[in-house]
Amino acid sequence: MQLSDVPKLKHTNSNNFFLLCGPCAIESEDMAMRIAEKVLTITNKLEIPYIFKGSFKKANRSRIDSFTGIGDEKALKILQKVSQTFDIPTVTDIHEISDAEKAAEYVDILQIPAFLVRQTDLVVAAAKTGKVVNLKKGQFMSPEAMKHAVQKVKDSGSDKAWITDRGTMFGYQDMIVDFRGIPTMREYAPTVLDVTHSLQQPNQSIGVTGGRPDMIETIARAGIVNNVDGLFIETHFDPANAKSDGANMLHLDNLEHLLTNLVAIRKTINSL
Repeated sequence: MQLSDVPKLKHTNSNNFFLLCGPCAIESEDMAMRIAEKVLTITNKLEIPYIFKGSFKKANRSRIDSFTGIGDEKALKILQKVSQTFDIPTVTDIHEISDAEKAAEYVDILQIPAFLVRQTDLVVAAAKTGKVVNLKKGQFMSPEAMKHAVQKVKDSGSDKAWITDRGTMFGYQDMIVDFRGIPTMREYAPTVLDVTHSLQQPNQSIGVTGGRPDMIETIARAGIVNNVDGLFIETHFDPANAKSDGANMLHLDNLEHLLTNLVAIRKTINSL
C-alpha cells in the first residue's frame, strides 16, 4: 500500500505524516465545506498529505435518540462535493455490507469501525470495491491480531489496507494507547493513530461519551515520535454543540498550532 494509491492526495513527497481530519459526522454542507477549507489551507501551508474525514451516518451511538445523520445519500453527496470542490480525497465509515458499494461511489477510502473490524463479510465487501480500506483496531484487540484483518483484505484481492489504532479499553470508562503496538502494526500495513478517539471516555452513565481533548497534543506528539505513518484527528469549529463526539474533538482554531508543532517534531525524527 502506497500513498500514491489514494486519488487526489497532495504533498506525498514531503516526508510528513498524512492526516485524516474532519468532523465526526456530516451535519450539513456548510459545516463540511467550512471545515475542509480551513484544514486544507493549513495542510497546504505545512505540506501535509490531507484526507477529509466525515461519517455519512453514525450507526454506533450509545442511545437510540442520539444523532445518526442527515440522510445517507445527502451526506454522501456532501462528501463528494467536498472532494470535487477542493480536489482532496475523502474517507467515511461503513457499518453494513450494503454500505460498501454505496459509499464507494462517493468516497476514496472506506473505514471499518473498531467494533466491526472482525466482521469478515464487511471487511471483504469493502476490499472488493477496490478502495483503500482503513481498518480500525478493535478496542478489545491486540496489535498482533490486526494482521488477520489485513490478511482478509489481501485475500479479497486487494493490498490497499491501513490500520488505525484508536486506543484500548482500560476498565469500563477509559482508553489507553499502547505505543508498543505501533511498530507491530506497521509490519502489517501503514499505521495511523486516531488521536481524538483514543481520548474518549465511553460508557458514561448518561449515555453520552466523554473525552479528554486537553490531552490531544500529548498523544499526537507521542505518535509522531514513535514513527506513526498518519494521524486521525476529528475537529469542529464548535465542539460543544457538535452532534457527535464533541467531548473529545479538537477545536478547529487550535489545529494549526498543533500541526505546526507536530511537523517540527517529525522533521527532527526524520533527521535522526
